[in-house]
Amino acid sequence: MTGENAKRKLGLVVNPLAGIGGRVGLKGSDGLETVRRAFELGAVPVSPSRTVEMLRELAGRRDDILLVTYPFEMGADEAKEAGFETVVLGSIVSGETTQADTRQAAREIVEHGVELLLFVGGDGTARDIYAAVGEGVPALGIPAGVKMHSSVYAVNPRRAAQLVEAFLAGDAPLAQMEVMDIDEAQFREGRLSAQLYGYLSVPYAERLVQGAKVASTGAEDSPLPIAEYVAETMDDGFYYVLGPGSTVKAIGDELGIDKTLLGVDVVHRGKLVGKDLNEAQLLALIEGKAAKLVVTVIGGQGYVFGRGNQQISPAVIRQVGRENVIIVATKSKLGALDGPLLADTGDPDCDTYLSGYVRVVTGYGVFTSRKLEC
Repeated sequence: MTGENAKRKLGLVVNPLAGIGGRVGLKGSDGLETVRRAFELGAVPVSPSRTVEMLRELAGRRDDILLVTYPFEMGADEAKEAGFETVVLGSIVSGETTQADTRQAAREIVEHGVELLLFVGGDGTARDIYAAVGEGVPALGIPAGVKMHSSVYAVNPRRAAQLVEAFLAGDAPLAQMEVMDIDEAQFREGRLSAQLYGYLSVPYAERLVQGAKVASTGAEDSPLPIAEYVAETMDDGFYYVLGPGSTVKAIGDELGIDKTLLGVDVVHRGKLVGKDLNEAQLLALIEGKAAKLVVTVIGGQGYVFGRGNQQISPAVIRQVGRENVIIVATKSKLGALDGPLLADTGDPDCDTYLSGYVRVVTGYGVFTSRKLEC
């Protein structure tokens, strides 16, 4: 291809089904049955649009980047939409991509001699990339999954592009970052069991790469005072959307309701009126009603939106209103964060809408102010 040798060759592998279960409340995307169910519920693939978002942030480098990728929705379509020159390898059945396709794509692309392998997906995709290429080539994930325990991903597509720029300029040294994943079956039943699978060599720059998720432990200060305060101050005039997480679960326990640990539930006048709801169900339930949204912070990462709570979509957030968002977190969880709180809803305008200083409930009537960024 003309000019190929003069360009910086980057690999691109897109898992087109990553994150498809998030907004429809399936809490994951692994397995053909889960994917089938997601489509039945009206799910729309999210990884293609996040890939294009990242590539468009690199628009200024179109003339000196050559993307080595796989056909159709595994990278070629997204690269074409963003205006990048490509080398397309391999073959797939469009609309029927598999885990084996992801691994084969990664191997073939690396064999083509790329400087950096970009991949789009979630923790399962990171495992596939690690299984295919190990630590043999620098790699960077663009987050598109539901749950994101691995630290091999950029904070969001925009920051992924910034990290690519830094890497190409020689300003992002490589670091060994964790590939983590959980047992999907246990996760769907409300139990978390994360495992370390290995490490990828990831370009690193502070605040551009997300941290590994840290689970809550008994060693942290109790969420009980937070739960007591929020429960006692609930206004009967509002519907309360309760997000996932152990801190919010404690509020449900205080109310005496069967709050799901990993789902999104709705409470009105102290009663559970919606359990484990998806985006469409949430929107239908709170339409025309005054509502508040109670969410917590992911330990070790700082995400408030966009990791594990995709049911709380930009449409839900806008319907509730930024002023009606209640963020809860223990002091120890906040103290362990190196950076700001984060929003990555998949809608840059919504992320900007959420950004700024926010109040966090850290105890009974105790608050702190933290900056939320996108």
